[in-house]
Amino acid sequence: MALTGQDKSYKKEIARLEADELLHISGARRAWYEFRRNRFALVGSVFIIFIALMGILAPVVSTHDPYKQSLRKRMKPPSAEHWMGTDELGRDFYSRLAYGARVSLFVGIVGTAAGVISGTIVGLISGFFGGWVDTLVMRVIDVMYAFPGIVLAILFVAVLGPSLFNLIIVLAIWATPTLSRIVRGNVLSLKEQDYVQAAQALGAGRVRIMFLHLLPNTLAPIIVYATLGVAGAILTTAALGFLGLGVQPPQAEWGNMLSNGRQYLRKAPLLMIFPGALISMTVISINLIGDALRDALDPYIQS
Repeated sequence: MALTGQDKSYKKEIARLEADELLHISGARRAWYEFRRNRFALVGSVFIIFIALMGILAPVVSTHDPYKQSLRKRMKPPSAEHWMGTDELGRDFYSRLAYGARVSLFVGIVGTAAGVISGTIVGLISGFFGGWVDTLVMRVIDVMYAFPGIVLAILFVAVLGPSLFNLIIVLAIWATPTLSRIVRGNVLSLKEQDYVQAAQALGAGRVRIMFLHLLPNTLAPIIVYATLGVAGAILTTAALGFLGLGVQPPQAEWGNMLSNGRQYLRKAPLLMIFPGALISMTVISINLIGDALRDALDPYIQS
């Protein structure tokens, strides 16, 4: 049914009042309001919470020992005993997926967090001090950019050796260049603002200015990048695991489970379908959350 002129005016007035209300609430509440309006992000959040709980509570929710082998039950289809069947060694596949979620999320989050910390510090120092410090740091970053990300990751893992700790180091190194450029760009524009000049005139030290005045005003892009970076880290972890350079068997991880399943694609396709679907859905969900956060934290997005 078509809206009358009065109905349209009423809806416009409601929208204006909502916009005026948003102007009087804090930035955090406004961002939460905008985030809630994105239904795709809410669906993604529910899925990520589900996967996180599955990983954290893996010893509770798993139905079998994920490392116990039974060659008589190799590659069995889903059943009441084994909800997602068994793998090539007769291990319960659902239990291994649950433990794999714990590893994949842990490596992705910790590796990205380490990269965010290092990238933020590098970007702050480079942008604030400028001069030869900025030139030196940016040339090192340019050298790192000369290598494709996955090639750089493979190079470091090949040198350091495949292990959980080395994988986290690789992800941290990978995340550093991009975030340092983002932070540097924001700092270069923010350090010319009046409030920074006033802090310097009042005798505030460099460390205080960087971490109490500049850093809080660069948190929005850092949060967005960190969210999207977790998705990239999970995908990289799975890729390295698929190549045999990530988490090593028998430890369950989605990437090496996918790699093991490819050998039995014709006989037991579910060994590839289940971990592949979880990797894809997890990465998509995190990307949806990251896109919503970018819109919610962008001050130029109109309500």
